[in-house]
Amino acid sequence: MAQLYYKYGTMNSGKTIEILKVAHNYEEQGKSVVIMTSAVDTRDGFGVVSSRIGMKRDALAIEDQTDIFGYIQSLPEKPYCVLVDEAQFLRRHHVYDLARVVDELDVPVMAFGLKNDFRNELFEGSKHLLLLADKIEEIKTICQYCSRKATMVLRTDNGKPVYDGEQIKIGGHETYISVCRKHYFNPDIK
Repeated sequence: MAQLYYKYGTMNSGKTIEILKVAHNYEEQGKSVVIMTSAVDTRDGFGVVSSRIGMKRDALAIEDQTDIFGYIQSLPEKPYCVLVDEAQFLRRHHVYDLARVVDELDVPVMAFGLKNDFRNELFEGSKHLLLLADKIEEIKTICQYCSRKATMVLRTDNGKPVYDGEQIKIGGHETYISVCRKHYFNPDIK
């Protein structure tokens, strides 16, 4: 029985590496997968799943108008698994499409993304995945400042913390750092 999985973690927790590993394992067994990512993140190109350690794969870019269910249903061969990166950027209708892929097409879906933004608010995609997922798993990493578990993402501008602004600003380690709650509110405390 297929299930909808949501695996979330802060930046640098290894979400994309996990996608690439799962895809590799399926494909090593001769099983097809569909890899998707949000069209919002174009740091390494449009429709590219890319890890910070340099591994990357082409993927279907999910745009606002993308009909995920229709796309998977129209494939000539049913995939063994659908893997979605940057799932926090999905819209409500995309998440409901993913649930339909699981329920109506009996294809497992593994979605990976951030849970909360730099303001410590849920992203739209994350909110609906938390509501609909059959299994939810946290991928853990540690705070940049201490050895506690990182649960928040701190946006910085020229090394200074930023707590207000547009929810989505694409960036990497130069803009965002993974921190624990203590260092989210007080990044200067050592």
